[in-house]
Amino acid sequence: MISRRSFLASTSALPVVFAASGASKIPIGLELYSVRNELKDDLMGTVRAVAKQGYQCVEFFSPYTQWTADYAKEVRKLLDDVGVRCYSTHNGPGSFSGDGMSHAIELNHTLGAEYIVMASAGRIEGLDGWKKVAETLNQADQTMKSSGLHPGYHNHQLEFTPIDGKLPMEVLAANTTKDIMLQLDVGTCVQMKQDPVAWIDKNPGRIRSLHLKDWSPENGYKVLFGEGVVPWAKVIDAAVKTGGARYFLIEQEGSRLPAMETSARCLENYRKLQA
Repeated sequence: MISRRSFLASTSALPVVFAASGASKIPIGLELYSVRNELKDDLMGTVRAVAKQGYQCVEFFSPYTQWTADYAKEVRKLLDDVGVRCYSTHNGPGSFSGDGMSHAIELNHTLGAEYIVMASAGRIEGLDGWKKVAETLNQADQTMKSSGLHPGYHNHQLEFTPIDGKLPMEVLAANTTKDIMLQLDVGTCVQMKQDPVAWIDKNPGRIRSLHLKDWSPENGYKVLFGEGVVPWAKVIDAAVKTGGARYFLIEQEGSRLPAMETSARCLENYRKLQA
């Protein structure tokens, strides 16, 4: 477990890290699951509000696949109007084969995205099952890349839970091409007592985006970004210098505050770390 002393030392080093690594030039965005209820009630208004808070990019999650092609064009116009990018989307396994993949490619191409991320592989049996997931991602890449897109994979706790002495994420990394992004959810990695910096160092150039989710033993994922135990100075430094990070996404599963206030506070904390 990361000690409070180590955390405070890491946090105090962040302004130096931002300056030295070039992290300040990397867009900071919001995974829109953080404001999921607001998004469901008023997608356009919520995206405008998120942009007004100062977020530079957003990541839509799996219900977006229910959009029509015309609605995706409306969303793209909104993004352009407010000056916000969508570099990636979160998807279920159905977006990586057949008609589901064709639809996901169409929507993501319209949004200007670069990565179609598998947010969860579902119930997987054993290491061989994870090798099949890797094969699915590789096959999807063969189709997606002609449209300028690539698959990605996003971890949760499961992918950092050992099976026969190996982590599912290790299997995915070893059995997928380097074009496939390994999107690191930092908070779940830390909760599972894995070292996010070591993971980044083992996969140079493949951690092109990170979910900046914090965690603490007392409050779990309800702790606000920058107020938990994640050693952000070390993580961000490794992400930029080794991981090939191109954009960051704050993700908050909830907090003691309303969702929109939570997203504003998280961004405020992120900006303070840069100061």
